[in-house]
Amino acid sequence: MEILRYAAFTDRPDGGNPAGVVLDADALTPAQMQAVAADLGYAESAFVSHRSPGAATVRYFAPEAEIPFCGHATIATGVALAGREGPGALVLSTPVGPVDLSTETVGDRIVASLVTVEPWVGEIGVEVRIELLRHLRLTEEDLAADLPVMLSFAGNIHPIVPVRTAAVLRGLDYDYDGLKTLMAAQGWGATIAVVHRLGPLVFEARNPFPPGGVREDPATGSAAASLGAYLRARGEVAPPAMLTVHQGADVGRPSLITVGIAPTGGLTVSGGAVPISA
Repeated sequence: MEILRYAAFTDRPDGGNPAGVVLDADALTPAQMQAVAADLGYAESAFVSHRSPGAATVRYFAPEAEIPFCGHATIATGVALAGREGPGALVLSTPVGPVDLSTETVGDRIVASLVTVEPWVGEIGVEVRIELLRHLRLTEEDLAADLPVMLSFAGNIHPIVPVRTAAVLRGLDYDYDGLKTLMAAQGWGATIAVVHRLGPLVFEARNPFPPGGVREDPATGSAAASLGAYLRARGEVAPPAMLTVHQGADVGRPSLITVGIAPTGGLTVSGGAVPISA
């Protein structure tokens, strides 16, 4: 078994979000995939199987659990495949449904783009919202006045928590164990997207990831897509539009994620990835 290591949503090995990629996982059991992911310790690792021209199956594992979908590991998978077989397109069969993945050469880099499954946006119950803010150690005064706390799905369910200032985002000091218990009870298996708006289509984000056994995710493609779906559903953007999300600087791995927002349907998440050493 060959385990590739890539940093996604960056152009440098010490940036972005590390992902393990196994391109030939047909012989692996779920328990073996979980063991590999735990050993790597990255936020997620992708395991590709049943490859055929134009199609493949992929599963995603964090150190402590299987995750239905992962944006950064999908981008890393695309770049890894393109590096071996050349740029192109394929349809990935994932636990949440089919995901279109394409790669192209831009200058001296390979850029991968995925199209998410159909998103949805919904409300958070009052009591759950209170508990969420308590574990995030945020007050009502910390929140953005014009953007509500909501749930958004674009492959994973992400609570979207907009805060008022960059200082609030920088000072985020959450109760990891409390969040982990709350997220398990609510069936939220990915990250919480705490975001601050820098401009109409530019945000910065921090993403606690207790369900995966990772304190904070340096780059979260599915959360960025969910933010795009949230903004579209609320009429905050005029599609077609391009959203930019900065993430990871707070954990020493700066990343850049772009999200194409069409008038309807899935969101297009794009980024590069570079190999990293073991």
